[in-house]
Amino acid sequence: QVQMVESGGGLVQAGASLRLSCAASGRTLSRYALGWFRQAPGKERSLVAAIDWSGSRIYYADSAKGRLTISKDNAQKTVYLDLNSVSPEDTAVYYCAATADLLRLQMVRNYQYWGQGTQVTVSS
Repeated sequence: QVQMVESGGGLVQAGASLRLSCAASGRTLSRYALGWFRQAPGKERSLVAAIDWSGSRIYYADSAKGRLTISKDNAQKTVYLDLNSVSPEDTAVYYCAATADLLRLQMVRNYQYWGQGTQVTVSS
């Protein structure tokens, strides 16, 4: 099993930058890649970015390219999501999740373990 705790959300103004953190734990953590999802009010949860612990596999949704950056700290067992120049459209609950399908990070249905989420609210 993998456990994850997200942090870093909050209320920010449009144009600001924000870093979300996902602290992961579990004896088999190295077998999983971690991804960031977000769910805006009234919308489905969607994958925005994912990364494996080697850093050799990284996935970005088209909507995330150029403005969101995923990174990791193996020593801290933490995956980060940097959001730059946020807009009200970035308002959502951001979730961290784990998948054992290291070759297909974009396969949403393969994410098995989920954190509780962190709320990001962007004011205009």
